[in-house]
Amino acid sequence: MSEEPLGGRDEHELDGDHRGHERDEGRDHAHGHGEHHDHGEAGTHDHHRHDLETVGAAVVTVSSTRTVDDDPAGDAVEGLLADAGHEVVAREVVPDDFEAVRETVEEAVAHDAVDVVVTTGGTGITPDDVTVEACALLFDKELPGFGELFRQLSREEVGTRVVGTRAVAGVVSTNPTEGNPAGGVPVFCLPGSENAARLGTREIIVPEAPHLAGLARRS
Repeated sequence: MSEEPLGGRDEHELDGDHRGHERDEGRDHAHGHGEHHDHGEAGTHDHHRHDLETVGAAVVTVSSTRTVDDDPAGDAVEGLLADAGHEVVAREVVPDDFEAVRETVEEAVAHDAVDVVVTTGGTGITPDDVTVEACALLFDKELPGFGELFRQLSREEVGTRVVGTRAVAGVVSTNPTEGNPAGGVPVFCLPGSENAARLGTREIIVPEAPHLAGLARRS
């Protein structure tokens, strides 16, 4: 699989330094999405009729120290998405810089093959943790439940240190395209440690990304 380039950092145990591969699957994005339309009896499953079967994801690692060949958090996110039948169509590593993060995420959501964006790193409280601020500036709709649930799950692993993580998510609207007619792309911002990235992806993003991405692109 070849990743396409789209042209950060840490906290306590939940974050960590953050490989940027570049892939392009050349896949037709109007493509293998196959939205679910099985409503079941009396519309029982109507709430899920816009779910995507296959999600195209961009993984952005925010770190000034990680490299293309040394990105355990990004690798964990990609592996879990692939195991669930989804596809990482872009990987990028960017420094802990507000404008670099903002521009990279903007480019990612504008990519026709991208349904969701997952960032790792930069969600802590040090001066160079700027992922939350950069992405929040782009959000048209916030998804507060993501951060709330992530911190709840993380508390079981790190206890009260969970207060130091600012994991967030939101939907960024883009210009409509053939592959993404409604132009809405969920963006999930995770801490930079491998354990935290694995937890958030496995427990929240993998189960909910198809549903949220389907709703966000609904016309």
